[in-house]
Amino acid sequence: MTGKTSIEAKSVASSDSTTEEIGIERIQEMLPHRFPMVMIDRVENVVPNESAIGIKNVSINEWFFQGHFPEKPVMPGVLIIEAMAQTAAVLVVRTMGPDFEGKLVYFMSIEDARFRKPVVPGDTLRLHVTKQRQRANVWRFKAEANVKESLVAEAGYTAMLMEE
Repeated sequence: MTGKTSIEAKSVASSDSTTEEIGIERIQEMLPHRFPMVMIDRVENVVPNESAIGIKNVSINEWFFQGHFPEKPVMPGVLIIEAMAQTAAVLVVRTMGPDFEGKLVYFMSIEDARFRKPVVPGDTLRLHVTKQRQRANVWRFKAEANVKESLVAEAGYTAMLMEE
C-alpha cells in the first residue's frame, strides 16, 4: 500500500483458497478514476494474476439515466464494458503491487462484445474478469457481466498499463 491504511481490503477464506475483497476507498487508491466515471463499487474474489469479480450496484440516481433513457432507463453497454475494464485494472494493480497504484490503464482493443439483456436500476452487476495472458505491460482479458444468474454482457479486451 502507499502509506494509506484501509479497512476496505480484507482476505476472505473460502473452501478452496483465500481470496481478497476490495472496497471503494481502496479502489480509489488503486485507480485514477473519480466521479462520475468510477463504475464499480467493490471487487470480490480477487485472485492475483488470475481473476476478480467486480460489483456494480445500479441505481436510478446514476448520471447516465438522465439521458439513457428517461422514460425507460437502461445502463449504456459502453459503461458495462468500462466497469469490466475497471475490474481488470484493479486486478492488474493488485497483481503488480503498490508501485502501480494510480497508473493509467488504456484500452487497446475490445473484441466480441455482446449485450444480451438490458441492465436497469435495481440490478447488481457481477463482472467476472479473467486474465487470459500478459506480455510486459499488455494484458488480455475475458469478461462476463451477470445480473443474478443471467448473462447480460460479455467481451474480450486488451489493455496497456502506462508506466509514465
